[in-house]
Amino acid sequence: PTPQKVVDAALRLAKVTSEDVLWDFGCADGRIPVTAAKEYGCKAWGFDIDPQRIKDSLANARQHGVQRLVTIEQRDIFTLDLSAGPTVVTLYLLPRLNAQLSPQLRKLPPGARVISIAHRMADIKPDEQIVVATELGEFDVYLWKAETLRGD
Repeated sequence: PTPQKVVDAALRLAKVTSEDVLWDFGCADGRIPVTAAKEYGCKAWGFDIDPQRIKDSLANARQHGVQRLVTIEQRDIFTLDLSAGPTVVTLYLLPRLNAQLSPQLRKLPPGARVISIAHRMADIKPDEQIVVATELGEFDVYLWKAETLRGD
């Protein structure tokens, strides 16, 4: 799982507010959508293909009392319609999956932000990058604006 310190830094980098709708791709235990809902009061979705991760995420949302703000679904992230949904997308995926998602992420609405933990988005230069030191080592966190992903 992503260290909580990295989750917190990533959400600050994205400048998440209560007005945002966050989608987390490969949500694992749901700590990113749960933290976004709990700390910022935004609506958050987590998507994963593993049924056990879905159960873990739902339990995490219940444990933190944010189940009214957090939705967890077993879905293929490559088939999600991003054009009218999220204002923030978070991912901690392998570099090849980031590259595969790149065309889909270009459909995000203006003003949307993408956060990737540990891996860049193919050859697209990030708008911002930070390094977060944790007990497990350093984690790179990257931010792209939708306009940058589209080349606007």
